[in-house]
Amino acid sequence: MGKTVYEDALWYHQKGRPGKIEVIPTKPHLTQYDLSLAYTPGVAQPCREIQQNPEDSYKYTSKGNLVAVISNGTAVLGLGDIGPAAGKPVMEGKGMLFKIFADVDVFDIEVDEKDPDRLIEVVKAISPTFGGINLEDIKAPECFYIEQQLIKALDIPVFHDDQHGTAIISAAGLLNALELVGKPIDQIKVVINGAGAASVSCAKLYLRLGVRKENIVMFDSKGVLSDKRTDLNPVKQEFVCRRHYHSLAEAMVESDVFLGLSVGNVVSKEMIRSMAKNPIVFAMANPTPEISYEDATNVRDDIIMATGRSDYPNQINNVLGFPFIFRGALDVRARVINEEMKIAAVRALANLAKEYVPELVTKAYNMENIVYGKEYIIPKPLDPRLITTVSPAVAKAAMDSGVARKPIEDWEAYEQELGTRLGLENKLIMTICNKARQNPKKVVFADANNLKVLKAARFVADQGIAHPILMGNRTEIEQIVNKNMLEMTDIPIVDIHREVSEAKRQRFAQILFEKRKRKGMSFEEALDKMYNHDYFGCMMVETGEADAFISGFSHKYADAIRPAIHVIGPREEFPHIAGMYLMLTRKGPLFLADTTVNSDPDAQTIADTTVLVANEVKRFKIEPLIAILSYSNFGAFKGKGSPIRAGEAVKILHQTHPQLIVDGEMQANYALNGALRHKKFPFTKLKDMDANVLIFPNLSSGNILYKVLQELGAAKAIGPILLGMKKPIHVLQMESSVREIINLTAIAVVDAQDARVS
Repeated sequence: MGKTVYEDALWYHQKGRPGKIEVIPTKPHLTQYDLSLAYTPGVAQPCREIQQNPEDSYKYTSKGNLVAVISNGTAVLGLGDIGPAAGKPVMEGKGMLFKIFADVDVFDIEVDEKDPDRLIEVVKAISPTFGGINLEDIKAPECFYIEQQLIKALDIPVFHDDQHGTAIISAAGLLNALELVGKPIDQIKVVINGAGAASVSCAKLYLRLGVRKENIVMFDSKGVLSDKRTDLNPVKQEFVCRRHYHSLAEAMVESDVFLGLSVGNVVSKEMIRSMAKNPIVFAMANPTPEISYEDATNVRDDIIMATGRSDYPNQINNVLGFPFIFRGALDVRARVINEEMKIAAVRALANLAKEYVPELVTKAYNMENIVYGKEYIIPKPLDPRLITTVSPAVAKAAMDSGVARKPIEDWEAYEQELGTRLGLENKLIMTICNKARQNPKKVVFADANNLKVLKAARFVADQGIAHPILMGNRTEIEQIVNKNMLEMTDIPIVDIHREVSEAKRQRFAQILFEKRKRKGMSFEEALDKMYNHDYFGCMMVETGEADAFISGFSHKYADAIRPAIHVIGPREEFPHIAGMYLMLTRKGPLFLADTTVNSDPDAQTIADTTVLVANEVKRFKIEPLIAILSYSNFGAFKGKGSPIRAGEAVKILHQTHPQLIVDGEMQANYALNGALRHKKFPFTKLKDMDANVLIFPNLSSGNILYKVLQELGAAKAIGPILLGMKKPIHVLQMESSVREIINLTAIAVVDAQDARVS
């Protein structure tokens, strides 16, 4: 570690509040009444309930989401036996990872005790506090005995992560690596260098997955574990080898898999060269692997390699496992974390690596695209899908194996709960996606000659959100697909310049001509428009060949929206269309309009926009609380301009739609602070409620606000959602992210579902 990093690490741990974790109250505590409920006399009541029924401790206390990270400091990282106090920064770090990755609360407990039996008694004595026990950095072979005795004695999950975490993550990588090279697991020869807790646990898990015991060769610091040695403890004796290898180099010849959990630079290039075809090398000593990634890949171009480091592909990182394993175990109140649950985690991780990788993950690792293959055999630690993939798999395995005390009945609701625990997705957009999955529709993507659009299309197809149709140059699309190793063979491509019949082009042109002939468009012009993606895509929706159309990714909003107006047109009851953004904020969803269409609307257009937005908000099962904004409040400004138009729009709405909760004109702070507004303007229809819909007096103000909120990270934007069209047509902002394309696609599908119903 360089001097700068050393100093930074010390400063990181001491600045501000020392350490890395704190305890935060979860209940109101500002008044005397709050305190009387939190402590005496009110706290006596839950105490009595728990006395009568100990299981109620899960109901009235934090036990069900609380894990103890316990260590005696005898095997801390690569530092060895440094004692419990010196190991505390590591345990705090473990607690932080539990919280940020899986919303599991942790007390780290450092115990000054090396005697295994006495340590067991300490843990047993404090166990009523916790829903689970994570043993950490306890040296072998004592760690095996301690864990097994605690599993027998306690009825909550006990998990020694140094053993099982590495085993689970590496096993997931091994399964995928073997699949890629086409080797059956029961035929491979595995060489393991290192015979500590992690190595032994890896070997045991590999056996359960199908590796044959006679095909495992294990080394410790004194050499191969052979039946001639008399210095082996009972744990190591399980893996004695009858063949007497004189060196690691000899054992490596024609081996299929090398697993290193030892020390750096003990494997040479010659050893890698001697391995069998398509070797799999997991060199996980940290920070220096048993052989460097560069040396190993330079001598074998057919190698699949993983390390424990984040700066190389395929990092075997325990954070992929323990937070989500405990999350699933806690959520079903499992008595233990058994072998079935571990294997469920292995297979969930392995399968996740084969799925589409979201854009936020590729951005986090500064990569354009990540696809399943030699350099991606296990998910990335920052993948937000881990909690909704691994935790349900573990919970289900606990239920299936009979160790769960609180079975999950609604798996869809459980996965939504997991997603919202960490704010990974707003509940609203998850609800929209789920509704889309109930009846997916055909959605045409106009700008398919783009990697982001293709990734979004792949995702919505895989997730059952939509049936995508790609529009663009087939050759270019296929080149992008092949370059980025995407699987798109099941998604149709419409190449309108090369593959559309003349008869179909003529038919579409005739329909457009009939719509526009009295507005200056000739048949020849209509026919020419059928070489334009936006016109052709809208015509596919108009004729029923598709249910919705997404455009605008690579060209101006106005250029993309004009064909939609010409082909589809606005609804009869509204002469106007409008654009709305859904902003996902910490306070909840906030709907903004008009943000994309009407630059300087009159009072009637503002009123029409308000009704369109209100109807859309109701489709999200939210009551619209609408504020029409300006720079003055309720007639304070007497001249001409936006306050007057806003006030007139309110008058129109109060007359034509008296059921709407809408008022204005008002300044933005009064719109968003109901208590402040009600104190000064108690006459408004909003009363003391905070507005969740903001209607702007002109395009500039709406467009500016949503972009400022988005850029500052104050809200996540979904949209623009085009309102008032007869059929679902949506126009993206240029260079939208993959997630933005996915979200708008889900909204388009829901639009199409509702259009079919109506």
